[in-house]
Amino acid sequence: MPGSSFEELLAEGASIPVDGWDFSWFEGRATEERPSWAYAKVISARMRTSSVALDVQTGGGEVLARIPRPPSVLVATESWLPNLLVAKRTLAPLGAVVVHAADDGALPFRTGTFDLVVSRHPVVTRWDEISRVLAPGGAFLSQQVGVGSVRELADYLMGPQPVSDVRNPRRAVSAAESAGLVVTYLREQSLETVFYDIAAVVHFLRKVIWIVPGFTVDRYRDRLAALHDHIEREGSFVAHAQRFLIEARKPD
Repeated sequence: MPGSSFEELLAEGASIPVDGWDFSWFEGRATEERPSWAYAKVISARMRTSSVALDVQTGGGEVLARIPRPPSVLVATESWLPNLLVAKRTLAPLGAVVVHAADDGALPFRTGTFDLVVSRHPVVTRWDEISRVLAPGGAFLSQQVGVGSVRELADYLMGPQPVSDVRNPRRAVSAAESAGLVVTYLREQSLETVFYDIAAVVHFLRKVIWIVPGFTVDRYRDRLAALHDHIEREGSFVAHAQRFLIEARKPD
């Protein structure tokens, strides 16, 4: 906050709970441009025409909770136990069943169960499992993190880093097709992400743990101090988040 010292901001960023995917704490302290396709509205529209739907890696259920009309059967999975508890509370008003499932493991559902599967920012996508649990004619719709997302922040703290190709949208298309799905839509965007104080940076890196693996305040104190000075001098630190929206269908 204005007038707070570097140490006070570090302590504040380190003290905010990181369970769930509610980013409201960042208001006034950081901003991220939203994709033009409006993921929450897209899945809300799809849920209206779905009968049996699944949200994979739901986090705290905050995005799924926005749908105004749930299908007759709504299920969500989450791997991290603190988020699992949050999701169960958040999604209870929709009548959703929330189950524990590892991000990289098999989905605990019968083959051909769901006519719609969605996932926002999955850690990993098991395309073979998505294909298995989809009913013939069913669709998978997912907003995913693209290549080198927020790399400016990672490079500032860690030095220039090699950019992995793992999250390349073209690889997602290839994996979907290899699993027997037909990709019907793919769109990419680069989105400006702005941090206005170092507390926001610290909280963000504690919450989104894959940006700087193994991040702790003590480990990166010197670079955080330099970044704090940059923000004080320039007014902000600007990075860019990479996102893509992909839809894949299971043939009838």
